[in-house]
Order: sequence, then structure tokens, then C-alpha cells
Amino acid sequence: MTTMKAVRVHAFGGAEKMILEEVDRPVIAEDELLVRVHAVGINPVDWKVREGYLQEFLGLALPFIPGYDLSGEVEEIGAAVEDFQTGDSVFALLNLSRPGAYAEYAVVKAAEAVIKPDSLDHAQSAAVPLAALTAWQCLFDVAGLQSGQRVLIHAAAGGVGHFAVQFGRWVGAHVIATASTANLEFLRLIGAHQVIDYTAVRFEEAAGEVDVVLDLMSGETRERSWPLLRKNGMLVTTLPPEPSAELQARYHVRAAAMLVKPDSLQLGEIAQLIDSGMVRPHARAFPFAEFRQVNQQIQTGHVRGKLVLVVRE
Repeated sequence: MTTMKAVRVHAFGGAEKMILEEVDRPVIAEDELLVRVHAVGINPVDWKVREGYLQEFLGLALPFIPGYDLSGEVEEIGAAVEDFQTGDSVFALLNLSRPGAYAEYAVVKAAEAVIKPDSLDHAQSAAVPLAALTAWQCLFDVAGLQSGQRVLIHAAAGGVGHFAVQFGRWVGAHVIATASTANLEFLRLIGAHQVIDYTAVRFEEAAGEVDVVLDLMSGETRERSWPLLRKNGMLVTTLPPEPSAELQARYHVRAAAMLVKPDSLQLGEIAQLIDSGMVRPHARAFPFAEFRQVNQQIQTGHVRGKLVLVVRE
């Protein structure tokens, strides 16, 4: 059996529970690709899964290889796969119930893989799938954001937030973004129409009425956002708890919690937007050996754009 290097989690807990070791290279089914991983995107969901917070929902068997975002090269093709050939450069979001990207090789459902953007290298491409699809599905599938509407994006400089700012701008919405002082200029550069320094002013006094709130913070930030929504406006969140039915009724608004899912059609459309220059990921790349440090960094909650591990130079 051919082996590979992979990071595995043998017990739920902190970053020290992640071990780099030699494991058997995975075997693919007929509808799958074996991808030689060049780079892996790091997301907040990685540490939540590692610490066991989503275990009730995901039911992962230990040990498992973490990681959901990848960019790499097709090494092998399943017997039923027609749309790819060996050597293709692809990127993908793996299903949340079957991670596996922190490795030299990963299994990807062919239906979830997309040819990576020409204008990005593998490290930049690996920054895209989970965060960009989360932003896309929140704004368009759930909230139905349209041209001329006003959208308030909390934690706008982070992985999901910085894509949401660019998608909002692209669709013709008026984008209002909250962030700390150090990230205000970054948000202006990527297209926010109005930036609010939440460390200096109360965002509800500066934002005005909005049609959509993208809540990437939860807690007090969500509670203070309800009164800003216009009648029949929409609050969409990626975080627990479930939005309050009582507050939706009180303010005559709608709300929904969203969990991202792989979607190759949407990811293909995002790749086209990237290659057209309309959208750019902001990513910082680190060597694969620094997987623990990067996981600790994402856990602070204060990251601009995306963090990426380079598996193969």
C-alpha cells in the first residue's frame, strides 16, 4: 500500500491533538478523484470540528484527517468520471461529514470539483471554496440579495466576510461593513461603500436601515442588529444559536441559519468572477509544518481574509 503524510486528529481537543504521520493513501470510488494536494484552506470550522463541537451533527470516526478546502492536481480518476483528466488543476470544498484535506492526497467527489481559476496559484485557490461558497449561499440562496438593496456585513474582513463584501458590490447592493480599526482601509479597497469601526462607534448608530444582515459574529452583535432591518428584511447567520422566532415576529423580519454545502456550479461561477477580476481572495500562506500554529491563529477570531497551508511547493 502506498503511503502519504497527513495530519490526523486522534482525540478531540486543542491543536496539540493534531499529529502529522504516515498513513495509507486513500483509494477512490468510481465517482471520485484522487487529488495531489498543493494547498489547504484553514477555516474556523476546522477547530470547532477538532474540539468536538460539531460531533453530534457530523459523527466523525476517530482518527480523522481535518480540512475542507483544497487546491491541487488530479492524480487518479474513478472509472465513472468523464469531466476530468489526470493533471487537471482543480479546487473543491469537501463535504463537512468527510473532511480530509490536511494531507498529501485527498479524495474529492468529481461532482464537487472545479477547474481552479487560471489567475490564481494553488495557495490562493485553496483560500476560496468554503469561505466564498458560504458568502454566496448566505447572500444569494438564503437572503436573495439584489441590486439596490442595503446589506450590513459583520466581521467583514474575515474569510467569509471579505468575499461577501465583494459579492455584494458585484451584485449592485450598497455594502456596509463592520470591522476593527486596522481593517477599515482593506475593506474600502475591496469595495465596501461604508465601513464602520466597531471599536469606535456603535454600528447601529452609523449603519441606517438595511435589507439584509450577514451575521458572522452572533451574540450581542446579532441582538443589536435586529432593529436595523426593514420590514420583511432578512438576517442570515452561520453561527449558533438559531435566530429567535420571537424577535423575527417582533420586528416583522425573517432570519435563517446557514451551513455551507459543496456546489460545483456556484464554485465555477465564482472562479469566473475571479478570473474576470471582479473578486480576489486575500490569503496568507504558511508551510504545511506550521499546521498547529495556523490552527491556533484561526481560533483567535482575528484574521484578515484567509489562512492557507502550502502542502506542496
